[in-house]
Parts: sequence; structure tokens; C-alpha cells
Amino acid sequence: MSSFSGVSIVDGYDRCYCKTSAVEAGTDSGYHLLMVNGYSRTKKEKPTGMSITSSRVFVVGGHAWLLEYYPNGKNPNCADFISLCVQGDGKVNARISFSLVDQVEKQMPMYIRATNRACRFVDSHGNVLWGINKFLKRDALERSANLKGDSFTIRCDIMVCKDPSTEDPEVLLSDMDRHFNILLQTKVGADVTFEVSGETFSAHRCVLAARSKVFMTQLFGPMKEGTTTSGVIHIKDMGANVFRALLRFIYTDSCPEIEKDFTEEAEEMSQVLEEGQEDETIEDEMWLQWLQDLFVAADRYDLQRLKCICEMQLSDNIGVRSVMSTLALAEQHDCQGLKEACLKFIQVQSSSCLQTVTATDGWDHVVSTYPSVLKELVVKLGSNQQK
Repeated sequence: MSSFSGVSIVDGYDRCYCKTSAVEAGTDSGYHLLMVNGYSRTKKEKPTGMSITSSRVFVVGGHAWLLEYYPNGKNPNCADFISLCVQGDGKVNARISFSLVDQVEKQMPMYIRATNRACRFVDSHGNVLWGINKFLKRDALERSANLKGDSFTIRCDIMVCKDPSTEDPEVLLSDMDRHFNILLQTKVGADVTFEVSGETFSAHRCVLAARSKVFMTQLFGPMKEGTTTSGVIHIKDMGANVFRALLRFIYTDSCPEIEKDFTEEAEEMSQVLEEGQEDETIEDEMWLQWLQDLFVAADRYDLQRLKCICEMQLSDNIGVRSVMSTLALAEQHDCQGLKEACLKFIQVQSSSCLQTVTATDGWDHVVSTYPSVLKELVVKLGSNQQK
């Protein structure tokens, strides 16, 4: 069981107080909370590359750790993001992840969201760090419900592996996802074939049914979708790249095409639209369209975790040209959180940006299909006039 190792509190004045609690000897996993109070001041006072570091170490797995918080990113490539790092013993082998935690229920695992695994690296001073340069876009945090009273909380989970010199650390970590991915790629024992946009995919009925109630019904129930005499199931209204990501998630419970937004190797994929910016690249637009389609596919096959991941990514990457299409999806698929994020984004735009929003095809679609959403938007824009 993961043990609580204390709280580090950033007070907004370049100070970080650490209140630790004892962790049982031999405990190999624990979590530490970073409470950022006075977020706006930390953003103003700390330029890119400058961090606020916990004043005292906390202990997990018999090793000492320090947290580093970069309100304006660790380097210029992630200047629009919050970066997070943990400094530890260079000899330790560990898995570390960061997540936003709801303020009220911050110690209840069910409220942990947006978990991202940190990458291990060595800095120029020889310090061993685990970090995520692009943990969260600042404007996404500022639009979200996680920022309350100019404060938010981050949870850092650490799982320490045993001494690699005495025992293989990989044995301690679950590799079920890797084995299932091999099963998907090698197609050994595959007993069902799908055709999607001209491409064929082989899979295993029992795996699909175990992960999706919709697949359970389609593959083992009376309802069968588009099955031909050859046994091939035709999936309509879906791209092959979307179905490929859907299958990968079903088998591995991960979707690297989304998660790479938080890795060093694909930082260029993270440069999505800023508030008011009108220069979305073709690559950005293609990625966003793919993400929207994956969101629809996750809802179609009742993969709630994947749908939630897509919803969070869509909330974090709202732009003036995409906000209305995302808003339409949120309304169609009953995602209140995503809908509120879209409405709030529109509410704070300048007049010139609002003109860009109203010129998109998504605007026309919402106006004609969801007039009630347009009324909500008018109310929110009207509230701006009263302030």
C-alpha cells in the first residue's frame, strides 16, 4: 500500500515548506503532496528555467527525495507549461509519476487524475532527476476547476524497486501491458478480424469483450455489427489510425499517441494553440481531429478511462479554431467538464478572436444543432458585459 510521506507547501514568496510524516521502514512506495499557494505570484516571480524546491527532503523506500516546481517551464521548449522534477539518489531504481489532485479529496486515490510517468535523466551537475517538462499547460490549469483560490495540489507517487544488484528490478514491475501488446502485434491466437477504412486488424474476442461491454455484446451476444460470410467485421465511420489506437489501449491500457505529449522525445507535438493565437499548424489540426475521433470511439465502445483521458487532453488543447467543434462533441457525448472548459475559453476571448470563432464551421454546426448551448454561451458573454 502506498504510504503518505508528507506535504510541501509553496507559499508564493519563493519559499517551500516541507511537512513530512514518518514512512514505515521497508515501504517501497509512497506519495508526497505539493500544495502551490499563490500560483499567480510564483508564475510572475520565477522565469523559465527557475524552480522552487522543497526546503526539506521527504523519505520513500528508505531514500531521500526533493521536489522541484517550475511555474514557467524548465526550458524554453516548455515555457508555456508547468514542469515538475524529483531529485533522488542516483543509485535508486524507481518509477515516479505526477498527478493533479482535487483540493478537497486530495488523499483519496479515486480523485487522482491526469497521471503522467516521469522520465529519468541526469542534469549538467550530475544530479539524478525524474521529471516531466510538459506536465500541464498553464492556461489549461487556469481554466480548470483544479485551480481554486489561486492554489492547486500535485501528487507525486514514487515506487522504489529493490537493489538491482541483488534482484532484477523488472521482475518487481508489472509487464502485463508489454505481453498483451506482443499478443496484439504477433496476432497469435487471434480469432476475429476487423476492416476499418480499408485496413484489416486481427484481435482476440475474449480480450475485447473483457475490456468493453459493447464488444462483449457484439462478439458474444445476439447483436453482431457488419459481419460478412468471411467472418470479417466492418467498422464504419472510423479511421484506421483511430481504431489502431483504440485496440492498443484495450490491450495495454495506454495510448502513447496521447501520452507522448508529455515526453521529451516529442515536444514538438505539444505546441498546440495558445489563447487567441490563430496559427494552428496542419500537424496540430490533424492531431486534434484524431483526438476528437478517438474521443468519439471511446464513447462508442464504452471505454470510460480512454474517454476521460481524451476529454482531459481536449480540455488542455482548446483553440479558437477548434473550440466549437470540441464544444459540439462535449454536448453530443454528455461531457459537462469539457463543455464548461469550452464555454470558459470562449468567454475570455477578445473581440477579434470571437470573430474567428464565429467564422468556423463548428460555430455553424452548434448554432443549427445545439441552440441551447448557444443560449448558454450568450449568457456567459453577457456576464462579461456586467463586470
